[in-house]
Amino acid sequence: MDYTQLGRTGLKVSRLCLGTMNFGPETTETDSYAIMDHALDAGINFFDTANVYGKKRGEGVTEHIIGRWLAQGGGRREKVVLATKVYGEMGDWANNSKLSALHIRRACDESLRRLQTDHIDLYQMHHIDRLSPWEEIWQAMETLVAQGKVLYVGSSNFAGWHIAQANEIAKSRHFMGLVSEQSLYNLARRTIELEVVPACLHYGLGILPWSPLDGGLLGGVLNEKATAGRRANPDMQTKLEKFRPQIEQWEAFCAEIDQPPADVALAWLLHRPGVVAPIVGPRTMEQLESNLRALAVKLTDDHMARLEVIFPGPGGAGKKHTAPEAYAW
Repeated sequence: MDYTQLGRTGLKVSRLCLGTMNFGPETTETDSYAIMDHALDAGINFFDTANVYGKKRGEGVTEHIIGRWLAQGGGRREKVVLATKVYGEMGDWANNSKLSALHIRRACDESLRRLQTDHIDLYQMHHIDRLSPWEEIWQAMETLVAQGKVLYVGSSNFAGWHIAQANEIAKSRHFMGLVSEQSLYNLARRTIELEVVPACLHYGLGILPWSPLDGGLLGGVLNEKATAGRRANPDMQTKLEKFRPQIEQWEAFCAEIDQPPADVALAWLLHRPGVVAPIVGPRTMEQLESNLRALAVKLTDDHMARLEVIFPGPGGAGKKHTAPEAYAW
């Protein structure tokens, strides 16, 4: 397993992050334990979850599963860089969501209880809250850090402007601010390259791509054998028709270099500037094994250039400017 630093921090994390959104709704607790054990044995030390995962509002099902796994001991907690999130609706009460200081404090304590730990390594804001001022948010996060309940703070689904605004205000408070950004990012969805990626590179945020296979679109959808047994996705056919010419070229390219499409999609992200660790969310042990194989895929400059033709970035082919000016004449 290769490790890298999380953004501008000294914290070392594995080049793949284990996403846990399927634990509970799609994967049994027993199977979730086995996947986490195997991931840890394989060297994955970075686990990501959220208080809203589990599809039962307010219950934190997935955090509970992880907490019971950690409670088994054997060095599990000591070996894991544990990330969770705050923002989502956790009940009917008016202050049971978003980023007020009150909700941040209570949500953190509830996540700690469910995860059966005394601290969260990376506490991420799951979305921007336009109604909560940054002075309030940072005061709440500073308190959690001072109390030892949180070590680092990250964001998810933030725009480039949000990252700049957040970190400039954090700097004025002599606080470290955001160290990571978790965004939708894959070969077919490259919007974040326009302004989010430049902002992350400027402020030293590690990029954590979610949906690295675009919901399975980049996983070999034209190959019936490769897709056998996968969960049915009612939107996949619509998505496939939209991207069919590119997907046909994509799968032909992967066949040419003799690598599974899912592995190449992950490897492409690992070659992108600022990317620390794509978040993989296996439902089964087989899917985890497939994810791990991607670490061995090496893409040459020629491979990356050819993929740029198949899936051009937001600036488009032949544009005069790269991001963030790529939209301009």
